[in-house]
Amino acid sequence: MSAERPDPPRALAATRLAIEAIEPCVDAGRFAAKVVAGWPVAVAADIFADGHEVLGASVVTPAGETPMAHDMNDRWRATVRFDGPGPARFRIQAWRDVFATWARDTAKKVAAGQSVAVEVEEARAILAETKARGDDAKALKALRSVAKGEDAAGVLLSPDTATLMARIGPRANLSKSGDVPVWVDREAAAFAAWYELFPRSLGRDGAHGTFRDVEAHLPYVAGMGFDTLYFPPIHPVGTKNRKGKNNTLTAEPGDVGSPYAIGSAEGGHMAVHPELGTLDDFDHLVDAARDAGLEIALDIALNASPDHPWIAEHPEWFEWRPDGTIKYAENPPKRYEDIVNFRYYLDDGAPNLPFWHAVLDMFLFWAEHGVLAFRVDNPHTKPFPFWEWIIAEVRRDHPGAIFLAEAFTRPKVMKRLAKIGYNQSYSYFTWRNTKHELTEYLTELTQEECRDYMRVNFFVNTPDINPVFLHTSGRPGFRTRAILAASLSGAWGLYSGFEFCEAAPMPGKEEYLDSEKYELRPRDFDAEGHIKDDVALINRVRREQPAMRDFRNLKFFAAHDDRVLYYGRMDPASGSYVLFHVLLDPHAGAEFGFEVPLWEFGLPDAASVEVEDLVHGNRFTWHGKDHVLRLDPQERPYAIWKITPPGGGTR
Repeated sequence: MSAERPDPPRALAATRLAIEAIEPCVDAGRFAAKVVAGWPVAVAADIFADGHEVLGASVVTPAGETPMAHDMNDRWRATVRFDGPGPARFRIQAWRDVFATWARDTAKKVAAGQSVAVEVEEARAILAETKARGDDAKALKALRSVAKGEDAAGVLLSPDTATLMARIGPRANLSKSGDVPVWVDREAAAFAAWYELFPRSLGRDGAHGTFRDVEAHLPYVAGMGFDTLYFPPIHPVGTKNRKGKNNTLTAEPGDVGSPYAIGSAEGGHMAVHPELGTLDDFDHLVDAARDAGLEIALDIALNASPDHPWIAEHPEWFEWRPDGTIKYAENPPKRYEDIVNFRYYLDDGAPNLPFWHAVLDMFLFWAEHGVLAFRVDNPHTKPFPFWEWIIAEVRRDHPGAIFLAEAFTRPKVMKRLAKIGYNQSYSYFTWRNTKHELTEYLTELTQEECRDYMRVNFFVNTPDINPVFLHTSGRPGFRTRAILAASLSGAWGLYSGFEFCEAAPMPGKEEYLDSEKYELRPRDFDAEGHIKDDVALINRVRREQPAMRDFRNLKFFAAHDDRVLYYGRMDPASGSYVLFHVLLDPHAGAEFGFEVPLWEFGLPDAASVEVEDLVHGNRFTWHGKDHVLRLDPQERPYAIWKITPPGGGTR
């Protein structure tokens, strides 16, 4: 009866090995995992088969094949690297290792004193079927020759033979996974320090600032160790329904309005505010910034003022009310009458493609002017397919483009934006202040599945968010938050004014009094009470210590005080650790015990490690696991150490 049934599919019958639970792999390969060009990528999978044969496995990337090693419980691992930036793929393949199985079983017989004459003949047959090229072909020929001698078993069971045959030996029941997509970023997508300022506030004697004024300010930004200089929208600002100071609904003469109300008679999203200068001036600034070691990032806000030229030119790109009036942006009961809504889909559900293409052209326009870093305003209020298409198309021409999602929204929405292409995301760090909150949140970001696609940018403040923690914490709180942001995340940022401990809030709100979003805010950049030295210090540590690059290497350790966060980052190449003690209480000091993580180096509790104080530069030795430290918020609310085990960190 069974002869009448169809044969099993060839692929099913041939695939005897199981390859499961591949990492990194996002949503079964629907989205690309994020990696960085040149950085090590840990690849893992569960690999197993029926029976007891020895298995082999490897990862295949565009660069070639990398052997995998068995870890435990059928988990296999390898470390690979990708060139880039751009799209890439990898796959995992596994097989029954015919020669390794022979060697394992034959070695047991030799150890038991049994004759292995027949087994040697089996090995010779395996060698006869094996093929190789180049130097491996020469080595195989030599092995076949010596395998005919009296000590054939010894030669065949030697480590050199095992190494050669692991590379060229026959692979029975070769099984392959599907291709797994990855997106390869340039390093700035994962490791960067952002500084935000309003160019219009840099004018002298209260005048409107210009791009030339920003150029004069570049040494200041670079001097604090930042590498990305980010501007809120630099386009013409609408006049109709313009907001006044402190977000009042009526502007007074001379009020500059919100830069997020984009568009006027002077142009829209592909124009610059005439008081800032010209496009040529902007191009000159981009070049000057590059010479200063800074990359310019622009805020892309898909907002239009009621004066935006597109309203008259393309009314079908906007939302209209039944009474024929244009629809303003709303968050009921609030109405933002200086901003109107774009239309992303038509009534029949089809994409409003001319508008989509216009937005794409806008991104490409700024890329052609030297901008490849974009902070996108409120991307979670726009359709996911729109962003997935936009980002993919921009990357088609500019694979090094970086998109930062300003999406303070629900966790799953933030993660979806990361999956569809955003390189970085704003985060909940702004509202995580206690030891438990920080530990729980960072554990999620660095250890759970989102670690393969979601990269956070820990901004300590924004023009929209004046964190409540800072309202009463004084200078110690600002120092603490800067150190936390810069050391817990690969990317971090601050908005100008933070370094001067600005915190005056609108009464009862998490917003700045006299917000720079609605008025010019000239500053004394040499004002007393600043924390510029702390910012420069942590940015220097980030640059100089390789452990600080990949935030996923974060580990928390025991400090016996709930007001102290203690954590470390290891450099796998050198084995050294950078450790941080940060006092979370800005009002009172703490004396606490802590444990040196000797176990991370495989050392006993009584061992010693060399220590460098990365704040002061002195060096000394810590003996044993248990130590005591005191932190004073008025003196310095943090300590930074680099520890190196005996032997220079080799493990």
